[in-house]
Parts: sequence; structure tokens; C-alpha cells
Amino acid sequence: MKHILLIATGGTIASGKTAAGLAPVLAPEELLARVPDAKSFCQVRAIQPLKLDSTNISPQHWLLLAQVIEEHYSHFDGFVICHGTDTLAYTAAALSYLIQHTSKPIVLTGAQKPIDQEDTDARQNLLDSLRYACSGDSGVSIVFSGHVIAGTRARKTRTKSYNAFSSINFPDLAEIRDQRVVRFIPYTQAGAPVFFHRLDTKVALLKLTPGLPPEAFATVGSLCTGLVIESYGVGGIPDLYLDQLEALVQAGKTIVLATQVPQEGSDISVYQVGHRVKERYGLLEPYDMTLEATVTKLMWVLGQTQEQDEIRRLFYSPINYDLLF
Repeated sequence: MKHILLIATGGTIASGKTAAGLAPVLAPEELLARVPDAKSFCQVRAIQPLKLDSTNISPQHWLLLAQVIEEHYSHFDGFVICHGTDTLAYTAAALSYLIQHTSKPIVLTGAQKPIDQEDTDARQNLLDSLRYACSGDSGVSIVFSGHVIAGTRARKTRTKSYNAFSSINFPDLAEIRDQRVVRFIPYTQAGAPVFFHRLDTKVALLKLTPGLPPEAFATVGSLCTGLVIESYGVGGIPDLYLDQLEALVQAGKTIVLATQVPQEGSDISVYQVGHRVKERYGLLEPYDMTLEATVTKLMWVLGQTQEQDEIRRLFYSPINYDLLF
């Protein structure tokens, strides 16, 4: 029987009603008490390093979760992290970069309704996640509404429906059907895991909107070491911001030019507005990566190096299915 570590962090799955609205109040043992069937296929130990609404999750919490897994890695066959849904995709992407080459499953899950409600999705999500953590598959993934999504490919696309998460520009890894794992993408057996302990948290995401003042562009860029620009279509920089872009590049900022369009990715060489800045400044582009993966990968990359060639090499190195180009 597999031994699984349940890591509780709060979120809707563990929430209860308060006078100010839902807030995480349930202990992990109370979560497990709601899924007694898990005892038939695994032994679970539960810990709670955090008790937060996931709106309050920050990069320091990602480092903490990676540290918890590193400390317990040799003692368990798999890991399940219960997490709020709002920033779940960011945490899954971040852990994909902080914990690489894991031969054990690291599964994140949550719920749209608290586990103590009668019509909740939490019990099924938790059971499915524990089952997948026992499957022997490897890597960081999200299990939600029966879908298994690579940790770098998930996005929350619905605020209320049970099928809250979608895999962006990549198929689901697997599904949980009738208490069985049906795998679609063959997983790669890994060796010893590699844990990373540094992130550069001075990474910002700037969403372009028509009429955004150039001063806002410059100010956001000046406050960070890495800037992800969420542009239009396949990617481009409006004429209005070329002076500000030039100044940021000259100041040594690492700039990624992404797209606001969730499907099919960037291709900034297609139009003049993108081609000119890619050729002149050598901007990075994420191609088919999600914004969540782009932001967290840039934090990871800049946490490892400030050397431009190495930044480029690491950013374009595929990790946990994050990049296909």
C-alpha cells in the first residue's frame, strides 16, 4: 500500500462559513475524514504548513512547499497538496520549476465548494488526487474534475463550474475514470530529483490596454528585474512605448513579450510591431507557454543566473511539458 503525504494549505476545499464569508478553517485530518474510501488504497499522513485563502499565496509560499516536499521526499511514495483554486495554476507551475526530475507524483488539487457541503466537488477531487498519487506516475500535476493536467499547462478558466481548470495548448496527461487512471501522455521515468531554493520575485506582468500611459509602462518596468509584457495577438509593442522599452533594455531588464490570447501562443516575428523589437532587443517570447508558467519560469530563471546567454538557455529549456516549439 502506497504512503502519501497530504499537504494542506487552506483554500475553498477546507473552508467554512464565517461572518465575513468563506475562510479556511478545517484541519487536514478533517479533510481526510470526509474521504474514508482512501484507506482502502493508501496510507496518508497529513501536515499543514499553511492555512490561507490562495489569493494570499506568494512566491515565498512556493519555496516553503518545495522545502516541505524535499524534507519528506524519501519517506513517501507521492504527495498531494490541497490548495485554493485562485492561484493553483501559479503554484503548480512554480513547483514544476522548483522540483525537477521527480520520479514521484506531486499532485495539486482543490475544490469549487467546501468539502463539508453536500454538493461539493471536493471529496471526488481529493479521492482522485490520492489515487493518482498512488499511480506511480511522475512529475508535478493538477488533478481536478477527473482531469490530470501538467503543472505548467493549467489555467483556471471557470470561476464556479466544477470543471474549473483547462490544459492550455497541450492535452490532458490522463483522466481518472471509474477509480482508474487512464494515461494519455507517456510519462518519463526520472532519476534523483533536483530541488531549487531561489526565485527572483521581482518579476512583473504588464497587460497592455489601448491608451495605457507610457509612464505606467516605464514605472512597472523600473520596479522589476524581469518584465512579462502581455501584448495583443501574436505579439507586438505599440509605437507609443518604444522609448520606454529602449530604456528598460538599456537598464538590463529581462523582458518577455507574451500574448493576451490564451490559445495557440505567440509568434512575434509575424508583424512589424513584433519583428522590429525582437530583432533589435532580442526579447524573449514564450511561444505556447501559459502566462502562469511564463511568470514563474522567469522567476526561477532569474533566481539561478543574471547572465544573458544562460537566461535565454534556461528559459527555452522545456520543463514538465511547458514549451513546445
